[in-house]
Amino acid sequence: MSGEAPREMRIGELARAGNVTPRTIRHYEQLGLLRPSERAASGYRYYTEHELARLKKIGRLKELGLSLEEISTVIDLYFEDPTGIRGKRKVIGILESHLREVRRRRSDLEQFERELEENIAKVRRFLAEAEHGQD
Repeated sequence: MSGEAPREMRIGELARAGNVTPRTIRHYEQLGLLRPSERAASGYRYYTEHELARLKKIGRLKELGLSLEEISTVIDLYFEDPTGIRGKRKVIGILESHLREVRRRRSDLEQFERELEENIAKVRRFLAEAEHGQD
């Protein structure tokens, strides 16, 4: 350990380093996903590499399809457990839940598709009978 103080960044620097906007960072703060490491008397927020790591983890979890609400239930696990195992287990549970929901929706859509096909066929038969009756 070098004993050096962690490098502090202001919100714009953190945003650039995390490839997000300052507005996104403020939103994440409102949700409790991020917290400045300190706030100066001037009101400036200061962040360290720890907050940058959290910001990048949030981005990776979003890429997996987790909502910000879901991320809020798992993000701390990654930083409490250095192995990441607890966080990954929780993420698997969330993703499996998403998969079940997608399969349920697909089944519902397939049922709706069959009903539409049946209704189209009924209307076509009715139309054919009506047109045939006019001959």
